[in-house]
Amino acid sequence: MDTPASEAAQAFGLFLAEAANRAGYDVTSGTGGRKRLATASGMSASAISRTLDGKTLPRPSQMEALAKAVHVDVQTMLVRGNVISGESWTEPKEPPVRSASLTPEDAADSWGITDPMIRKMLISNIRQAISLQLETEAEGDTASRG
Repeated sequence: MDTPASEAAQAFGLFLAEAANRAGYDVTSGTGGRKRLATASGMSASAISRTLDGKTLPRPSQMEALAKAVHVDVQTMLVRGNVISGESWTEPKEPPVRSASLTPEDAADSWGITDPMIRKMLISNIRQAISLQLETEAEGDTASRG
């Protein structure tokens, strides 16, 4: 009976063989394609054979080089190779704006702006940017209601 680990290795081996063939490696035993894939990925020929035959998964440290060798991105390889689910791969989220309570004067202070003219110009520009942002948000609210 196959264990989940061996099922994953088999699924990954099938995906890798298809990707390797599309990338120009004939990975049929005895054709030299396995050795060329091993060289291109930095893996040993025996490790490539075990992976293609569905016996083992590559080490995490080998995934990026292997994906590059077969011209797929790592996410595609991991998801299509059934190593992870598509839902488990998430894109990094934009960090929220952290300084909602920071005043223009506080910004000038934190940046070490002490020259009175430069400070006045910076504070004026920040206030103008805030005003424009508020106008843009108000226009967006009006448009979404209309």
